[in-house]
Amino acid sequence: MNAITYSVLDLATVVQHHTIADTFRNSVENAQQAEQLGYKRYWFAEHHNMINVASSATVLLIGQIAGQTKTIRVGSGGIMLPNHSPLVVAEQFGTLETLYPGRIDLGLGRAPGTDQTTAYAIRGENMNAAFHFPQDVAALEHYFKGDHPNGVSAIPGEGLDIPIWILGSSPDSAVLASAKGLPYAFASHFAPTHFLQAITLYRENFKPSAYLDKPYVLSCVNVVAADTDEEARRLYTSLQQMFRGIVTGQRQLLPPPVDSMESVWSYQESAAAMQMLKYSFVGSQQTVKKQLHEFIDKTGVDEIMITSHIYDHQARLKSYRLVAEALNG
Repeated sequence: MNAITYSVLDLATVVQHHTIADTFRNSVENAQQAEQLGYKRYWFAEHHNMINVASSATVLLIGQIAGQTKTIRVGSGGIMLPNHSPLVVAEQFGTLETLYPGRIDLGLGRAPGTDQTTAYAIRGENMNAAFHFPQDVAALEHYFKGDHPNGVSAIPGEGLDIPIWILGSSPDSAVLASAKGLPYAFASHFAPTHFLQAITLYRENFKPSAYLDKPYVLSCVNVVAADTDEEARRLYTSLQQMFRGIVTGQRQLLPPPVDSMESVWSYQESAAAMQMLKYSFVGSQQTVKKQLHEFIDKTGVDEIMITSHIYDHQARLKSYRLVAEALNG
């Protein structure tokens, strides 16, 4: 297998017995290490009203990480565009690109990144904005090109080369990404059901553009690596507990690992959570290396984006080190 580009998705996960300020400090340290280890990009995802996810002010976190690193690309995975005015997004990312030239990515999604009540609090009467997603993406492109038909300019933003990515968890996003000739990032770390269908649809219908001459697929996956398979499986129970909270509606801060999940969740909860966690790679460095290589060979993805929900910060840093070594080896 040829060398694969590898990156990081950080959800700014809030950990039990720690503060949100701790989370942000840990993100800086993780990004600085990722830069040293050859990770290509470091993305945050927009979420709202989630007790265990502190990436609601996504643009601010992108600026914080970009300011504390030197070369790694930093961006959004993604900005939920229907929550925002395209003009404001163009201005915000134009500002970031001006401050950190050649290092900013703009990944766009159409989901609210939250529940419907919170989405209404964000969007107000604009709850149907998701249906305007293709037009809003086109508006962003016009603002960056400086030819928006309404005559309004994005300052800063106009004339800047800011890569736009389409994010998705369904075939709908694949259709848009292929039609516009944009790179496509799939949320396979929590929504695996349509992954293979969507990337096939994207590749088969891709139209070359000024951005890309051929399809480019990024897949986000969960990875937990440790010295042994047993230790990695134990660390992985924190993520399993977090997903049990998603399934049951009982969200909690990322909990410490446990020796066994048997007494923690029911069979039904386990089945639902593990279906969502299908693309999770857990084990020693050699085990994870084998699993990731098999996944990359099977899917042909161009880039793999790794998210690692690990309770102990040092264990999380070590996991990212082991993965980088595995993918480089």
